[in-house]
Amino acid sequence: MEKMKIYTKNAPEPIGPYSQAIKLGNGLIFTSGQIAIVPSTGNLVQGGIKEQTKQVLENIKAVLEASGCSLFRVVKTTVYMKIMLQFAEMNEIYAEYFGESRPARSTVEAARLPKDALVMIEAVAEE
Repeated sequence: MEKMKIYTKNAPEPIGPYSQAIKLGNGLIFTSGQIAIVPSTGNLVQGGIKEQTKQVLENIKAVLEASGCSLFRVVKTTVYMKIMLQFAEMNEIYAEYFGESRPARSTVEAARLPKDALVMIEAVAEE
């Protein structure tokens, strides 16, 4: 099966040997986990879980758009949270971005995320 690397300047540069996303020949798109890095600065966005969740979803949106897709085509996400007690705040922002499309989702608490981020999200979308 053919696979294509996805890259956009509108999302953070990968901080390791991986792609922002991979698009398969069957139309599935797999994003790498995104944290709340502001693409223009390379730094984590200022603020708490709401601000970080918004930036993470903006990053995923940019990667998906670079592949010719959108958030509304996402079928599955995995959310990694540093503090599960902040779930309601994260979920509020998440709902604003996904609306009624409501992809399948798993959410887990992680002891530590890259750059000590509060949240990281990865997505699978269909073209």
